[in-house]
Amino acid sequence: MDSLVTVAARALASGDALGALNYIALRDDPPALALRGIAMAQLGDLSRAKILLRRAARSFGPRQAVARARCAVAEAEIALVSRDLNWPVKALDTAHEALARHGDLANAAHARYLTIRHLLLIGHLDQAERLIEDFDPSPLPTASRAAYELAVAGIAIRRLRTSIARAALARAERAARQARIASLAAEVENAAHVLDTPAARLIARGEVRILRLDDIEALLGSKALVVDACRRVVCHSGKVISLETRPILFALARALAEAWPGDVSRAALLARAFRAKHVDESHRARRVEVGRLRKALSAAAGIDATKEGFALVPRRARDVAVLAPPTDEAHATVLALLADGEAWSSSALALALGASQRTVQRALDDLTANGKVQAIGRGRARRWMTPPVPGFPTTLLLPAALPVG
Repeated sequence: MDSLVTVAARALASGDALGALNYIALRDDPPALALRGIAMAQLGDLSRAKILLRRAARSFGPRQAVARARCAVAEAEIALVSRDLNWPVKALDTAHEALARHGDLANAAHARYLTIRHLLLIGHLDQAERLIEDFDPSPLPTASRAAYELAVAGIAIRRLRTSIARAALARAERAARQARIASLAAEVENAAHVLDTPAARLIARGEVRILRLDDIEALLGSKALVVDACRRVVCHSGKVISLETRPILFALARALAEAWPGDVSRAALLARAFRAKHVDESHRARRVEVGRLRKALSAAAGIDATKEGFALVPRRARDVAVLAPPTDEAHATVLALLADGEAWSSSALALALGASQRTVQRALDDLTANGKVQAIGRGRARRWMTPPVPGFPTTLLLPAALPVG
């Protein structure tokens, strides 16, 4: 590796993409192409970056398997940053195996971290957690170690383990400070804000209160019976009853929990569960749904008939609460994903939400019409994002040692 490529690689490692291009912008040899691709990615031109990295991968000879694997890792990271979640994960696994086999532990670790990050984005927490438990971050450079700690914090936040998340974010902050990359430090700071921002509403005994993540963790660890409208489950004493695939039963459970310790009239239950304005014989036949809910919740609560309707009766819990999203705004889950500031495709949103692409497209059309999201590009390159606000861009963390043959 010649001196200009070495200097350019060091500039990229410190986040100086323009400085790196000063040394290699006019070169077309494979190492320079790879570094130019990384530089363009850090400057935000992801399409050009992918083209350069693919050219570099094709230009490396058959004996340069490590260099080609590093290009594959860099391209996988660009796919993640551009929220192209349909890229072939097997290619990244193959690159990881090649790097580990040839002793490039730093980039092998980075490839494994990208796999974890991909699983986290599409909501496969169990798989991500298994990988991260067996993951050794010690070979990672300082900047990538900060990103790894962000992934640890991301899993902990989704598992409502706030103390673990705070510790991981503190380690990420130290690593970002050592790396001296401003955009990385800003990303860590933004992630830390999640722990101190409203995450849900508590509805209990007719009152509504805003909760942070640590408040939610404490609530779910208490002896209260919690109807969780964020995940559509009922929680009590560490046990979880899922009603995610039974929306009518969940609507009934939420209505009964919000009214506790009082009851809910039959007409009100019909309005909540079936959106019916008038009671007729067909609706009376649907009282069977109350029986199904009674059976589903039998371990945690009973449902008693009253003169006006029905009332929830906890078995052992002293209190009943509803945990609701911070807002009842339509398409809140889509907005939550777009809140990261990145440009998402509709297919990536559908994959992350576990919904059909048509359902996501309808939500995006509504949000666009209301000015809450904006579209960029056309056709298959079309992406959606929330309107930009002043601030730092998300950092692109790519292995500095990419061009080494």
